[in-house]
Amino acid sequence: MDLLTSDVTGAREFYERIFGWQALEPSPEFGGYFMFARDGAPVAGGMPIVPQMAEMDMDLTDGWGVYLTAPDASAAIERVIAHGGKVRIPAMDVADLGTQAVIEDPGGARIGIWQPRAFPGFGAIGTGQPGTPAWFELHARDHAAAVAFYQAALGWDPKVVSDTDEFRLTAIEAAGQPVAGIMDAGAYLAAGEAPHWDAYISVADTDKALATAAELGGTVVQEPMDTPFGRLAMLADPGGARIKVVARIAG
Repeated sequence: MDLLTSDVTGAREFYERIFGWQALEPSPEFGGYFMFARDGAPVAGGMPIVPQMAEMDMDLTDGWGVYLTAPDASAAIERVIAHGGKVRIPAMDVADLGTQAVIEDPGGARIGIWQPRAFPGFGAIGTGQPGTPAWFELHARDHAAAVAFYQAALGWDPKVVSDTDEFRLTAIEAAGQPVAGIMDAGAYLAAGEAPHWDAYISVADTDKALATAAELGGTVVQEPMDTPFGRLAMLADPGGARIKVVARIAG
């Protein structure tokens, strides 16, 4: 996952304070790209918005992007096209670190592809440790079509979590642990709102994270709610990039 931001300095401070991350030094050879780390391990990346991105058909608004690992990015792109998706950024090598691409699924949600080499990505997901990725979720207007696409094009082995009109969620597992899912969002996506991916970060205290975000100029997008998966909420940083937080509920 990585952040596209119009305010690198502000974003570095914001996420260090909210999640306890360490913002590492930017890499001039990669256009100022930098890593966020937790206890020395990478958890996310960050990139300043630059005018040249417009030529790459990139969305130049502040926001978080999610990447799925693929053993062969070029082959994945071929399957994406064959199953109705679009290529937004063709596969390109990032030094010896890996190969990246950005695609759009048939529903309109953008997702990155990462073929790792020297850089495998971040480590464990879903441990519940504060500051670590907890979950990734696609909010799809056509749930069945989205599940079929990610299964055929990107090799998902879908696991049904719930299949009711009130709550329909299909997940993917890694090492037996659910790490991402596709939510049936047809009933709650606003008119004109595109399907999209959300990232969740574990925090020790959801309400405290929101209060800290507000102190730093961020906003609360979705108020906290207790769910079987933890206490969830969504915040936005001062540039408007949205990210969800979740804290385990004691008991």
